[in-house]
Amino acid sequence: MADLRLRAYGAAAAIFALDRITKLLVDAGVSDYATYRIIPGVFDIVRSENRGVAFGILNNSASQWRTIALIVASLVAVIAIAVALWRSPAMDRVSAWALALILGGAAGNLYDRAILGRVTDFIQVYLGSYAWPTFNIADSAIVIGSGLLLLSQMKPKRQPANVP
Repeated sequence: MADLRLRAYGAAAAIFALDRITKLLVDAGVSDYATYRIIPGVFDIVRSENRGVAFGILNNSASQWRTIALIVASLVAVIAIAVALWRSPAMDRVSAWALALILGGAAGNLYDRAILGRVTDFIQVYLGSYAWPTFNIADSAIVIGSGLLLLSQMKPKRQPANVP
């Protein structure tokens, strides 16, 4: 079990590193309002700064406490996930990888908020005429990890038979 946890922490570190590298590349190489069409009508690279939370909620807030509150909430989440990953007595593989994805993604966005005061988003996906709000590698890891965690919790668990 400890080996699975260590690999999960390694995966979280890899997600964090991939997120940092991609954001640094975008910050250095994509100017504001530039759009790079990767798959026309499906997938673009754009540069967007988000000072709020998901989908730009609180992005336009003028409160001086917004960034501090988001950093504290993110820090609490990162610590809680790291502890849950380490202390859970019986964790299946799917749950461990799900928590690793969430931990790596949350740490990536926490770093941006704490150091830069904002999160860089750069992936723009379209479905027909609908454009999904821009996101990044950390956001993707959090969403995928959350989905895996939900699936792992819905899977029936084996229980010992009631034998007298």
